[in-house]
Amino acid sequence: MSPLEIGGLAIAGLLVLIYLGMPIGISMLFVSFVGVSAIRGEVVSMRMLGAVANNSLREYLYAIVPLFVLMGLLVTVSKVGKDTFDVFQKLMGRITAGLGIATVFANAVFAAITGVSIASATVFSRVAVPEMTRHGYTAKFATGVVAGSSVLGMLIPPSLLMIVYAVLAEESVGRMFLAGVGPGILLAIAFSATIFLLAWLKPDFVFTAEKPVLEEEDIGWLALVRKAVPIVFLMVLVLGGLYGGFLNPTEAGAAGALGALLIALLRRSLTPRSFWRLLVETGQITVSVLFLILAATFFSRMLALSGMPRFLAETLLSGPIGPYGFLLLYLLLIIALGCLIDSISIMLILLPIALPVAEAAGFDLIWFGVLTVVAVEVGLLTPPFGLSVYIIKTAVEDRSLKVSDIFRGAMPFVGAMLVSLALIVAFPSIATWLARF
Repeated sequence: MSPLEIGGLAIAGLLVLIYLGMPIGISMLFVSFVGVSAIRGEVVSMRMLGAVANNSLREYLYAIVPLFVLMGLLVTVSKVGKDTFDVFQKLMGRITAGLGIATVFANAVFAAITGVSIASATVFSRVAVPEMTRHGYTAKFATGVVAGSSVLGMLIPPSLLMIVYAVLAEESVGRMFLAGVGPGILLAIAFSATIFLLAWLKPDFVFTAEKPVLEEEDIGWLALVRKAVPIVFLMVLVLGGLYGGFLNPTEAGAAGALGALLIALLRRSLTPRSFWRLLVETGQITVSVLFLILAATFFSRMLALSGMPRFLAETLLSGPIGPYGFLLLYLLLIIALGCLIDSISIMLILLPIALPVAEAAGFDLIWFGVLTVVAVEVGLLTPPFGLSVYIIKTAVEDRSLKVSDIFRGAMPFVGAMLVSLALIVAFPSIATWLARF
């Protein structure tokens, strides 16, 4: 059996094992070990596994993962998300469908200090959804807005998915963060435009028939400034330090985690027990991410040994579909997989195969990474997996709300994401203009 055939069987075996329910990381390690053993022998496979474990995880860069995860958890527990929503509710509450737009921009700002979509979905399900339904918005629309705007957490820097992509593609994390700014702003504008159009064309989708009777709690401007100060402080500390050139990404993560810890302590949001729980959760998330990166690195080396990426590049790029046909198939495959498995797993499975093809096609790998992240995030909103949708269902204390209602509420935002994806393909500078600096 030729190495190329072994590589093809390894990919097929990986998909079968995932379908049977084996964890992604273990599946990748198993097929990679068997594949290398079949090509070069078991001794080489053992040595390669040891080398991958040593080389792929000892980099200073990987310290960024636990630091940004810890910062996100501390920000969540210190109720900065609620303050962010309060600020934008005050600024936009009187605009038509203003609370929906406030939720989008609050999520965008919250994304700039957390980097995890799950955190955004959890926080705003508990903060924005009750407030929007109280103001006469339908539960379907309110949860759809939260689900749609939560994806900004993985696009607007800092972003865990951007870090994973940068590691796998061997690109600069700082440049990837910069590349996420333009598309993040584009998505926030697209979501806001979607809300305006829904309120104008389908008001029954956005608003309930009954006009709510409200006891308004007017937040004074001084109180609003107090709520905004911690948000601005963290954004300046992390993003200002990173983009100003004062801090590298790992140092920015450390500064952000320290700043979030100070805010939590000043607000008395932490007890020794809750802080320990946060540290344990940070460790669990970090270990799972790094284990997946290790497995994906081994899988990538096995594929390179088999010659599969070179074969695919020659076949796809010299055939009738060409580079942009490959790109379309790649994005469609990501969106289809997003209906079934989680974001990081999709990237770890596809990127070792797709990156050599993209490089051979002459694509800018920073731009290619942004497209990958946006397409992956669509999967957070699409059935049957739709991780953000299920998180919102769990967080919202409303038994009458069905998962299908949340999916229906999120569909207009899926459309907005697909339009934005097409614009980034047509105009690559949306993603690359900042990354050039």
